[in-house]
Amino acid sequence: MALSPQEQYQSDLRWMTAALDQAKRAVGLTSPNPPVGAVIVRDGVMVGCGFHKKAGQPHAEVEALNDALQKAPKQIAGSTIYVTLEPCCTTGRTPACTDAIRSARIARVVYGAKDPNPRHQGRADEVLKAVGIQVAQGIMEKECEEIIRPFRKWITRGIPYVIAKAGQSLDGRITRPVGEPAWITSEAARAHARRLRGRVDAIIVGAETVRTDNPLLTLRDADAGQGKIQPWRVVMTRTGLLPRTAHLFTDEHRDRTVVMKGQDFPEVLQELGKQGVVSVLVEGGGTILGRAFASREVDEVVWYVAPRICGGACTSAVAGLGLPASIELSGVKVSPVGDNVCISGYPVW
Repeated sequence: MALSPQEQYQSDLRWMTAALDQAKRAVGLTSPNPPVGAVIVRDGVMVGCGFHKKAGQPHAEVEALNDALQKAPKQIAGSTIYVTLEPCCTTGRTPACTDAIRSARIARVVYGAKDPNPRHQGRADEVLKAVGIQVAQGIMEKECEEIIRPFRKWITRGIPYVIAKAGQSLDGRITRPVGEPAWITSEAARAHARRLRGRVDAIIVGAETVRTDNPLLTLRDADAGQGKIQPWRVVMTRTGLLPRTAHLFTDEHRDRTVVMKGQDFPEVLQELGKQGVVSVLVEGGGTILGRAFASREVDEVVWYVAPRICGGACTSAVAGLGLPASIELSGVKVSPVGDNVCISGYPVW
């Protein structure tokens, strides 16, 4: 029995949510490709699911088809596939997904977001409809767009998506008075913040952070995506005078450290974008954060606030020459992390 329009819409929401759950498993793993998830449904039952795991490997649609071939091969023909992103229709490192969908005799394709890649955008509808496949688009479009924000910026502008992160006191300081321990935020908040590294391709710090804190900038949390490689560790420096004994130059990931001397923030982004870096995390300190915000290229802010007051002699969270205007955030989320608070959102430029 055919579903009513309202029933069909509710069914589409249910299964696109499942496809989004798959796509979230791909975040941080697929650069320079976007994270995408897919599920295959027949008569109200999911018969296959999958997500894109790595550039050069099968896309989400093919992963879901392969899963269905193992679980319920007779249910594929005539089924519906839900994909968070418009299926690609050109051959790159892998064959076109529209070809795989057509060969599998899938009857209906539902996707959330249009592909921002100009080579693909809008073409899947034409290709699929031409062979009699039904197409519906825009289901949970906002949520599907959200998950590809980094890819959209990189594919359209050629520079990485920028997440700015800091941990500060109530009075906006990222250092404590001389003689006190270095940490501002709690261990729980720092562990929460480290998970951001699992989303990005590179982490940017300034030379003073390397000299003072000797950070590791490594993936140390078990919930980093399986197959995630160590992000590039990028050091911005004016002089090039850096301690060669620092962890970044001596540990097992030293070949993932890059020093960029005498370049401003937009130049660093341009260079990283050319290397296929889709997203970066700016971990500070205050001067680098100030330069990032001054460039107007920060796309997302994740700020941790601890219940501590440090005083004016300590370093400001956003230092440097100052900003030409205050920056408002949209899409703000406020989350407690123990007795610390995480505030996130998107700068309104």
